[in-house]
Amino acid sequence: MSRPVTLFSGQWADMPFEKFCEKAKSFGYDGIEIACWGDHLELKKAATDAKYAEERKNILKTHGLKALAIGTHLMGQCVSDSSDPRLASFTPSNVSSKPEDIRKWAIQEMKYAAAAAKNLGIKTVTGFMGSPVWAYWYSFPPTTEQMISDAYAQLIKLWTPIFDEFDKNGVKFALEVHPTGIAFDYYTAERLLKEFKNRKTIGFNFDPSHFVWQGITPHLFIRDFHKHILHVHVKDVAVTLDGKSGILGSFLAFGDVKRGWNFRSPGHGDVDFESIIRELNAINYKGPLSVEWEDSGMNREIGAKDACEFVKNINFSPSDVAFDDALKAE
Repeated sequence: MSRPVTLFSGQWADMPFEKFCEKAKSFGYDGIEIACWGDHLELKKAATDAKYAEERKNILKTHGLKALAIGTHLMGQCVSDSSDPRLASFTPSNVSSKPEDIRKWAIQEMKYAAAAAKNLGIKTVTGFMGSPVWAYWYSFPPTTEQMISDAYAQLIKLWTPIFDEFDKNGVKFALEVHPTGIAFDYYTAERLLKEFKNRKTIGFNFDPSHFVWQGITPHLFIRDFHKHILHVHVKDVAVTLDGKSGILGSFLAFGDVKRGWNFRSPGHGDVDFESIIRELNAINYKGPLSVEWEDSGMNREIGAKDACEFVKNINFSPSDVAFDDALKAE
């Protein structure tokens, strides 16, 4: 299939950008999804400094890679989240202790992301939106419908000026449906689209790993939201409920074998990737298959290479003939 296989740089941002590109190429990837942290991409510079944007493109060209998306997960999360000390790890030190300054910084970063993408020749920005009501997901103490409605209204107010910048630059935002976000499963994703009146600026970065442990069948999400699938993450997860563990994680760190589920390198978990590829073929998705490599139980370089080979093997094309055509008489 002609779909490019790419590697998200977010889990490699401890490595200089050029070194990461060198490794991605050696693993066999066609391109990358550039994370906007570490030294991989500075959004303000990419948005305002043509020379910097050209330097990024030249690094990619040198290593024979294409950049097909920008990942803005950290700053996007900060746009809509309520005050949370954990956000400090995502932000510059000069704003990290001031919730409203964090939000202002994040909004500006997301606006820069639109211009940065345009300057790099990229049409899709992936990321999170955050949520002012994630802490209320369990509904006890009781969560009222008014609280939820107010949260969506707040998102619309915060993100509309951002999406206006996206429209000006001809770029779309692919939201990753993800716990801690306003859209974290099927029905919250459905509601988000309705609240934004199906604004064409926003679609989804499909990631099956966050659906499986919640009990959601990933390929059905593609089927029902096919008009909104802008980008695809390839990430696996293994559910290992043993009578002691549960899906809420028990405050055990990722990778702890006592957890009820853990992310796995693609092909080493419970995600039915064949059904996903068949569904992507059915909707004629031709965008990247971007490996988001997160497996605490495997060396990342071994895993990234293995993941690339796995995705290329499953990246099959649909048939261009009916299987029974050869049975017909002339």
